[in-house]
Amino acid sequence: MTTMSRPPADHSAMRPGPRENFRSWLLFGLQDAKGIHQGPGAVSDSHLKKHPWWQVMCLTGVDYFSTLGYQPAIAALAAGVISPLATLVLVAVTLLGALPVYRRVAGESHRGEGSIAMLERLMPRWGGKLLVLVLLGFAATDFMITMTLSAADATAHAIENPFAPAWMQGQNVAVTLFLLALLGAVFLRGFKEAIGVAVVLVGIYLGLNVVVVITTLFEAFTHPVAVGDWWLALTTQHGSPLMVVGIALLVFPKLALGLSGFETGVAVMPQIKGRPGDTEDQPVGRIEGTRRLLTTAAVIMSAFLITTSFTTVVLIPAQDFEPGGPANGRALAYLAHEYLGNGFGTVYDLSTIAILWFAGASAMAGLLNLVPRYLPRYGMAPGWARAVRPLVLVFTAVGFLITWLFDADVDAQGGAYATGVLVLMTSAAVAVTLSARRRQQRKRTVGFGIIAVVFIYTTVANIFERPEGIRIASFFILGIIVISLLSRIRRSFELHATHVHLDRQALEFMSSSLEGPISLIAHEPLRLSAEAYRDKLTSAIEVSHLPLDKQALFLEVIVDDSSDFETALEVRGVTRHGHQILEVHGPVVPNTIASVLLHIRDVTGLMPHIYFRWTEGNPVVNLLRFLFLGEGEIAPVTREVLREAEPDVTRRPWVHVG
Repeated sequence: MTTMSRPPADHSAMRPGPRENFRSWLLFGLQDAKGIHQGPGAVSDSHLKKHPWWQVMCLTGVDYFSTLGYQPAIAALAAGVISPLATLVLVAVTLLGALPVYRRVAGESHRGEGSIAMLERLMPRWGGKLLVLVLLGFAATDFMITMTLSAADATAHAIENPFAPAWMQGQNVAVTLFLLALLGAVFLRGFKEAIGVAVVLVGIYLGLNVVVVITTLFEAFTHPVAVGDWWLALTTQHGSPLMVVGIALLVFPKLALGLSGFETGVAVMPQIKGRPGDTEDQPVGRIEGTRRLLTTAAVIMSAFLITTSFTTVVLIPAQDFEPGGPANGRALAYLAHEYLGNGFGTVYDLSTIAILWFAGASAMAGLLNLVPRYLPRYGMAPGWARAVRPLVLVFTAVGFLITWLFDADVDAQGGAYATGVLVLMTSAAVAVTLSARRRQQRKRTVGFGIIAVVFIYTTVANIFERPEGIRIASFFILGIIVISLLSRIRRSFELHATHVHLDRQALEFMSSSLEGPISLIAHEPLRLSAEAYRDKLTSAIEVSHLPLDKQALFLEVIVDDSSDFETALEVRGVTRHGHQILEVHGPVVPNTIASVLLHIRDVTGLMPHIYFRWTEGNPVVNLLRFLFLGEGEIAPVTREVLREAEPDVTRRPWVHVG
């Protein structure tokens, strides 16, 4: 006898049509309800290949290091001759502020959840959920603008290349849209081996930048007239040295683009190879590797920022940084062509285009990990948001819209990008300050508090300087909050339990009913006196016609955090005033009751009957209490949850109301 691995195909069965095939392709890789993103064709985290920290640094570096493609030009345009001094302030904030903050975030959020998860834990219930939604709005701003700004700058490098075909001139929007579409196509196909590609791109890009920096520094110092002209302009335009320093401090927020990459650095922590003795709760090796990653990336970037801010201002005429100028958005590429020839400059352009495009890939991966991590767990995302490909299409369409609205202009998008980056870094600084305070670490609380104040100042100054950033972020925040709340309302009648467990005492309470049905009386746990239980039992017998020969159990749901959506239900059997009671903690009373009833049916094989009283009060008010407090109109909502969960009426637990 032959054993087959699967039954033979049924040729009489109808083959799926184009619509079903497209739906199956679109929803391939649909995630579970926990929102754990793996991507199309990926494996579980336990089998995920880990990498040395320096390789993972390249993955986050395609976002962080790629800002060299446009940061020096934006800094020169924003700060003028003060750009090198303002960059020194930026480097000081990076090394003395952002780096210590995110080294602590790495230690307290080692599963790659970042600072948002730290604030979520510090602020539970609806306040915490709304705060997370707002921060997700800023994170979406950061990542989406990273995609569009990087693609726009890659387009600028391609068009400004002297070997670029003539038809590309003036087609910035079209070329940028093509790059975004190509990025979306890659993710629709499946995004694998990202770290290997990132290592190659970052290695080549940084190597070429070292050549450009060394060459331009040599050119600057062998032409002392250029350095002298810059120094004269610096000292004469702004008066005393103290005035220059003061203006540099004021101008520094305009250079905030150079701070991007830290949030991505902690988000990729699960990719880092730890020590053999690491555990999930104490991954010491992974944390140390992440801290090396953050420190090394910050030091490398700081060195490049200081040197390039100096050479670009000294060697490039100020008018070339203006919109339409040859150095606008591509200062280092301009220097590469000017001092190393068009051949090397073209190689540099290709490297810059590749890493800027791949920075968009890093941002897209961040979005695809961030949205499913929170929104489905809150019940605040449609079902298709657990799949990768629908989200890729949505994010690509949003990228198209942003590119069209900003006409693929790098400078015009800088304010929104800086706003998203700074708000996330401010939230991280506030999170570690609150964490240090809760652990009674006074010196660290003061230190992190000072850093938080610096980031708050920088964020506020950037918002006042470039208010379009907060306006764009507001659209993202409003969109996320509205869609999330509508989705939460739409999914209010779903079962929320990830699993249900009955303890031994609870099972013994039901073992007396060998033939069924099992009768349960819903009881509000606010009234726990003997008289309350006696009145509830009498009411169920007289009004709801509970059979007298049945041993009734009381079912009590204790609402802990009504803002939660997915929870594990632990049902305990307790005895109170001689009555047998099933006690369970849950976020929403009707959905919790429905989950327990269906579990009892499946475990015992007996049909549960539950008895309610009608809820007093205005139906609209009760509906709002149900949506936001987990209570309200219990009986009809329980019945509706059961109806949606169990279409077969003969297998649906009975609901009695009187």
